[in-house]
Amino acid sequence: MIDLRSDTVTRPTPAMREAMARAEVGDDIFGDDPTVNALQQRMAALAGMEAALFMPSGTQSNFCALLAHCQRGDEYIVGQLAHTYRYEGGGAAVLGSIQPQPLAQDARGLMALADIAGAIKPDDPHFARSRLLCLENTWNGHVMPQRYLAEATALARSRGLACHLDGARVFNAAVAEAGPGGDIASALRGITRHFDSVSICCSKGLGAPVGSLLCGSRELITRAHRIRKMAGGGLRQVGLLAAAIDHALTHHLGRLHQDHALAARLADGLRGLPGLSVKSAETNIVFVDVADGRGPALLAHLAAQGILATGLIGLRFVTHQDVDAEGIDRTIAAVRAFVELHPAADAPTAAPRAPY
Repeated sequence: MIDLRSDTVTRPTPAMREAMARAEVGDDIFGDDPTVNALQQRMAALAGMEAALFMPSGTQSNFCALLAHCQRGDEYIVGQLAHTYRYEGGGAAVLGSIQPQPLAQDARGLMALADIAGAIKPDDPHFARSRLLCLENTWNGHVMPQRYLAEATALARSRGLACHLDGARVFNAAVAEAGPGGDIASALRGITRHFDSVSICCSKGLGAPVGSLLCGSRELITRAHRIRKMAGGGLRQVGLLAAAIDHALTHHLGRLHQDHALAARLADGLRGLPGLSVKSAETNIVFVDVADGRGPALLAHLAAQGILATGLIGLRFVTHQDVDAEGIDRTIAAVRAFVELHPAADAPTAAPRAPY
């Protein structure tokens, strides 16, 4: 089976399982799990921030960040298709009474600076209080430009807003920014320095089975710790999971460029096929639009060949550590066979963003 649905489908390697088995643990509710404490310190240092807090999921990490930054009646400015707005069950509004102010985004996930400025409300009782700007990096596999990060966050701060980054795949962004043989940690801090908080997911490209970390100031992490407890995120011997992430940081971070190369290989192999429109990015995600509404048929054809992709909104292929060059070449061959069997008549329409 070649599973290209998401980089969340990775399974722990034998070495990672061994690291989990050897983990020294304690009760994290009491703060005495040494493995998770060490991981939190390591991730905070990597992100260039004062503190970090382990979270069971990226959704909970973003949720705790939003509630740590905002109070009831506040609002956060966010992309119309951003994960923190569209794909997290409306938790900030439902559970935190925080109002989202979604804005249109371009193909790279960028909100226009003029739109951000126009969305910030004046201090008036008629309006929710604008308190936070949320960005996401990567976006559909695209790395947000450094200039944009700097300008958008500077604009927000000039109007009194804090800034949060949904960094579900920020390590992919850092690897792309660093380039071959570059300093990934330095590139990561080059991204996170623009933000007051960042949520970093470790169960995607890094290949850990569970977990995200929220990084920020000690004051913010203290508030987030209380919110995590209310959200049911307090765990006991979480060092078993922290050990998997620690192993991934040591052994898997440097290989993310391989995923990016495989995504480029896939895009190059599919580009130019009749009836397909291929949208690739700098990292590990490839989108394919299929003419004549034949996307479901292509997915079924691939599944029959032992190849999985997602088709919630357009077709998406995501490379990861459990996929190799042979699997990518098999995928290209299977798509080519489908195109030959089912020629297209019309051009495809653009596909919006798909969830994680």
